[in-house]
Amino acid sequence: MDRSDKTMTTLGDMPSPRRRWTRAALVGLGLVLAGCAKDAPQDYFQPKGPNAEKIDNLQRPVFYIAGIVGVIVLGAVGYIVFKFKDRGQDIPEQSHGNPKLEIALTILPAIILAGIAVPTVITVFELDKKDDTECIINVTGQQWWWEYDYATGSCGGVEIAEPIVTSGELVIPTDTPVLLRITSRDVIHSYWIPALNGKRDAVPGRLHTLRMQADEAGLYTGQCTEFCGLSHARMRQAAVALEPADFQTWVDNQLEPYAAPEADSLAAEGEGTFIANCSKCHQVNGIANSDGSPVLSDPDLYVVSGVAPNLTNLLTRTAIAGWTFDILTEECRTTLWETRGAGFGELYLQGVTPECFDEVALREWLRNPTGMKPMFADATNLESTGGKYRGMPNLNLTEDQIDQLIAFLIERK
Repeated sequence: MDRSDKTMTTLGDMPSPRRRWTRAALVGLGLVLAGCAKDAPQDYFQPKGPNAEKIDNLQRPVFYIAGIVGVIVLGAVGYIVFKFKDRGQDIPEQSHGNPKLEIALTILPAIILAGIAVPTVITVFELDKKDDTECIINVTGQQWWWEYDYATGSCGGVEIAEPIVTSGELVIPTDTPVLLRITSRDVIHSYWIPALNGKRDAVPGRLHTLRMQADEAGLYTGQCTEFCGLSHARMRQAAVALEPADFQTWVDNQLEPYAAPEADSLAAEGEGTFIANCSKCHQVNGIANSDGSPVLSDPDLYVVSGVAPNLTNLLTRTAIAGWTFDILTEECRTTLWETRGAGFGELYLQGVTPECFDEVALREWLRNPTGMKPMFADATNLESTGGKYRGMPNLNLTEDQIDQLIAFLIERK
């Protein structure tokens, strides 16, 4: 077989244009159906609060109109492509210069756009109303996690006597409009919990506000939606809505005074390991040195953002490292995520119980955080950041030290 025969055979094996179009259509349909999963955690078509409902009431008619227009346009294009395919026939009659058609094709899109623009503007102004909020929470983004700082005062009828600083999980009372004041310490991030409201950028040096309210007790997940570095995809967050009585219990738990571990216990060794290795960046409220002086973190000397997550009562949360890795077993995680309304508060307030504790995930994180969550493209070259790290460095902890730290953190629940 000569070269021309090989070429002809190869061309003959190539799929026909119709077959290629069919394959492309099937792939596209598969992608569309993949986005229609039931009970998807970040499905913005399932609003759980008044702000998200306003967005949903706007987006649904726009989605339907756009879908109808899209089908008409694609149908017309498909018809033209196949009907008037060049087969040597005469050129079709030209419509250029038809005033009626041109006027119709100008007025119809204008009417459609006006019908979308007016309710959009109204909804934007409604979403900007925040004069009814009853609670202020400062939200700060950094690479690659979210910090929540609760201001003192009343929050849905619950008095917060002292500031509460936590991370990963935003805990709010149900049926209470909460004001989030959002900013960033390093690069631009974007805060988004679709079940409760739309997106709001977190910009260094600027303060953006967002109203948040949940109708029902439950856990609602979110995601940073502005590319912010290596672990952007692993910068997640959750809003935990609790009934007012359960929210009061949560506040009391967070403000409970620190209790030192029993002497000569593994947890006591873990306290010392924490002070020696972790307290430079991480704070545990109430922890003290052997001389009684408070142990205060100083992360601005070590990390670019200047802050590391506060680890007080860590195991009252359900995930670590920017809410990326669950410290609940899969079964307990599924139960918690699927529980709504009555019963959720009691389940959440148990924290990470011994039966539900996924110790493997926490061990892997302490053993090699940079291996689980990429943070610094070149960790050996810190000149560009003044010797500071982005994210958590590998502390090269021994297995004994990890045992001690886990015992210490378990007692902090």
